[in-house]
Amino acid sequence: MTEEIDFKSGFISIVGRPNVGKSTLVNHLIGQKISITSKKAQTTRHKIKGVFTDDNAQLIFIDTPGFQTTYQNALNQKLNDNVLTAIKDADVVLFVVETNRFGEADQEILEKIPPHIKTILVVNKIDKSKQELELQNFIKDVQQYRSFVDIQIVSAKHGHQIKDLIEKIKKQLPTGMPFYPEDMLTDRSSRFLVSEIIREKVFRYIGEEIPYLVNIEIHSFEVQPNIIRINASILVDKANHKGMIIGKNGEKLKKISTESRLDMEKLLDSKVFLQTWVKVKSGWADDIKFLQELDS
Repeated sequence: MTEEIDFKSGFISIVGRPNVGKSTLVNHLIGQKISITSKKAQTTRHKIKGVFTDDNAQLIFIDTPGFQTTYQNALNQKLNDNVLTAIKDADVVLFVVETNRFGEADQEILEKIPPHIKTILVVNKIDKSKQELELQNFIKDVQQYRSFVDIQIVSAKHGHQIKDLIEKIKKQLPTGMPFYPEDMLTDRSSRFLVSEIIREKVFRYIGEEIPYLVNIEIHSFEVQPNIIRINASILVDKANHKGMIIGKNGEKLKKISTESRLDMEKLLDSKVFLQTWVKVKSGWADDIKFLQELDS
């Protein structure tokens, strides 16, 4: 008679201030890109669930938005509420900080994690630290603010030390059956993921010229023999933002669309025909229907 091996499963929320590498980290943790990345703050809006499953555990990662204090509107209030909910519902929280950078914003987020929730300190961007002693002193400084169940140094950008982090997370999870099928990587639909790809390219290629208030609407997603046809609109809040995205002779929109299509083909493993438009829809960030979608 073989000895039964306990299976562990649970939810892990990844929290931290904007731009510490949370989305890049979750992509490496599950081994596939499901969460968009950008140097612009507040890129992530939805609570993206990424699923990692092996022979003895299933880890459900929740990539949360960076906690926002700058902009005051219904969208940001909803994003902040989602962060707090993800923390409260987690079995384990990964508190992500950037190497040698811990300020008031980091401290504010750390204070929002209830004392009873198991929290692992994840120090990211280790390539920015040249001295081991400097790094260790930084970790000691952060430990003054909370007692962590474990600590892991990683480079999310390069995928370094990710396996070690997974093993440390497993040790903190409760015994239980898997929540999702073993071949499932995310709870999000292909339609949702392609909209996020377009939004990522807008951030990446427009840079600081336009505020983060950009949304994507997928009008059609038709799977046909040998090709997937997608029609989408990029929604902006103001008329002058439309021209910024389209660019001179449509060059910027063409670049956004081309790069989006190439990423979609990798994701969907199919040829993609993508049509994109830019539309002005003032006040969409306070739209009730849109805000409700953030909970879905």
